[in-house]
Formats: sequence, structure tokens, C-alpha cells
Amino acid sequence: MPQRAGVWKTREKTANPISVALKTKADIVANWFPRYTGTGAKDFGKYVLLVNFSSYVERFARWHKVEVRGLDRPMPNATADGISILNFGMGSAGAATVMDLLTAIKPKAVLLLGKCGGLKRKNKLGDLVLPIAAIRGDGTSNDYFPPEVPALPAFSLQKAISTTIRNHDKDYWTGTVYTTNRRVWEHDDAFKKYLASIRCMCIDMETATLFITGFHNEIPTGSLLLVSDQPMVPEGVKTASSDEIVTKKFLDLHLRIGIDSLRELINHGQTVKHLRF
Repeated sequence: MPQRAGVWKTREKTANPISVALKTKADIVANWFPRYTGTGAKDFGKYVLLVNFSSYVERFARWHKVEVRGLDRPMPNATADGISILNFGMGSAGAATVMDLLTAIKPKAVLLLGKCGGLKRKNKLGDLVLPIAAIRGDGTSNDYFPPEVPALPAFSLQKAISTTIRNHDKDYWTGTVYTTNRRVWEHDDAFKKYLASIRCMCIDMETATLFITGFHNEIPTGSLLLVSDQPMVPEGVKTASSDEIVTKKFLDLHLRIGIDSLRELINHGQTVKHLRF
């Protein structure tokens, strides 16, 4: 028996993992970034497209003939010509997490290519919305700044997107996007009445969070949204079939404009910092 006990103690010591002290935010994100993405910081581009859907990443990788990294990780991504595209999932918590993680690479510009619900009768499926501000209904952004701080994009980045949209002979809406942490609200008439009263152009789950966390982390951040549904009316609520149609008809253009907007900044060497952080 004493010998068996000795063997057990030896095994127990061998099984103990090696601990690493992560005391600062910089230490944490440097350690976590490759764990979440499957990509080292040095292999990531300084210009970043953020998306919610794997189809965007797959399309980008196919166009540029590069591999998708991190398929077994929470945030698959691909990189080509100094631009990285990353699928961070859905929602304000994921948006805040990815912006904190991106401090590991100190990006020069981050652009969300997201889908949104159109809140105006004039919105049509496939319309582009270039937000000039976002209302913080997400909750997550309150951990970074008080609610009174407005959620604003980097102006020069939005300007580059505007120019690129026109270069593609397309038009867009500007206005305010309401960012919510609720996913299922389309049945809630009281909430829809509130949305109508604040006169927002559209609704999503990430833009305000990204604007605030971008400002907090000194990362120039912008957003270009694609109207994918019209949730204020029952027949406009997104379904699997309607989302498939929107993706088939409009994903390529949405992604092309996002890529070309970042190339506009890269080729002209423009800075997108419109504020002194």
C-alpha cells in the first residue's frame, strides 16, 4: 500500500499544468488572440474586416486564394494583401471581445460588414446603410464608457466607404443605427413603438458596441450595414429562405465594397484617426 500511494503522488505532481501569470490587459490579449483565432498576431493584417457569417470569410479566401485559419476556433479568419477578415460571431459581447483582442495587433482600421433590420418604410432589402452614429441599447458598452458618451465611427473611414460605394455606382442611406442585445423582439409591439419614436434608420446587435470599444481601445472603427430584413412588419421578419436570398443577391457587393474601402486607405496612405485618443 505505501508503494501504491507513492506512485499516486508522483502522477499527481506530473499532471499539474504549468501556470502563466497574465497580469495586464496586454499580456492577456497577446495570449488569447491566437487561442481565439488560430492565427499569430504577426500573421494578421493591420486592416480588418469584421463579419458575423462564415460565408463572408469563405468568399474572401476563395477570391484571394488563401486559406481560412482557425476553423476549429471561435473566430475563423483569412488574410490577403494586408487585409484580414474575421468572423467574430453575433452580438455585443462578441463585438467587445474581438475589439479587445485586436489590441494585440494594433490595427490601423477596423470595418464591420454587418446585416441590419431596416426600420423605415423606404428601406429595401439589399440597401446599404452607412451609420453616422449608433444608439447604445446594447448594455455591453457601458463597461467601457458611461451611457452619455456617444457611439461614433471614425469619420475618415466612413468617408472612404462613401467614396467606394459611389465608385461602384451604388447609393446608400445614412442615419443612426440602434444596437440592441435582444435577438428575439420582433413580436414586441411596445419595443417596436419605441424604435419608431427614436427614428433610427436600422437596428443591429454590434455597431454601437464596436464604435465604443474601438474608441476605448484607440482603434479607428467604422461600419457598413446591409439591410437583410424589415422587422417592423410580420411579413418582413427574417426567415431562413429570405436570408438565403439576400446573401445570394447582395453578399458579393457588400464584401467587395468593404475590401475596396480598406484598399482606398492603404493605397492612399490615409490615416483614419479623426480624434486624438
